[in-house]
Amino acid sequence: MGRVRGFEIAKGFENKGINLPVRKTKYSAGYDIESAEDVVIPSFKKGMAPTLVKTGLKAYMQEDEYLKICNRSSNPKKKGLILANSIGVVDSDYYGNVDNDGHIMFAFYNIKDEDVQIKKGECIGQAIFEKFLLADDDIAEGVRSGGFGSTSK
Repeated sequence: MGRVRGFEIAKGFENKGINLPVRKTKYSAGYDIESAEDVVIPSFKKGMAPTLVKTGLKAYMQEDEYLKICNRSSNPKKKGLILANSIGVVDSDYYGNVDNDGHIMFAFYNIKDEDVQIKKGECIGQAIFEKFLLADDDIAEGVRSGGFGSTSK
């Protein structure tokens, strides 16, 4: 049987000590994702963009699947970190795209009064592979032409 779904190291991160995600328990839905580098997430100020935290990872999957990117349940209370998009959606055609090779990043806002330090190798969230369904009248024929945030281009 060939490859079905999984994680790989994204281009540019091959020799940076990136750990492939793992599930911690037998019945965990999510694969724990770590930060690829040290990063400071500044306290939120009106109008600021979210901080993109690099993972050094990309994910491959079947055409009718996507990877759901979720925050760690402890992040909002303990660190004040929330995902800018609530959850992230990594489409199957994001893998290996020409802009960034499918590199997965977490977009965080920090709602605490002080900056938050994330260390390389620290768990920042979870990734869950899921199937999706199509509507009867679906006509999508577009082809991805870029990386992060490129679906509507």
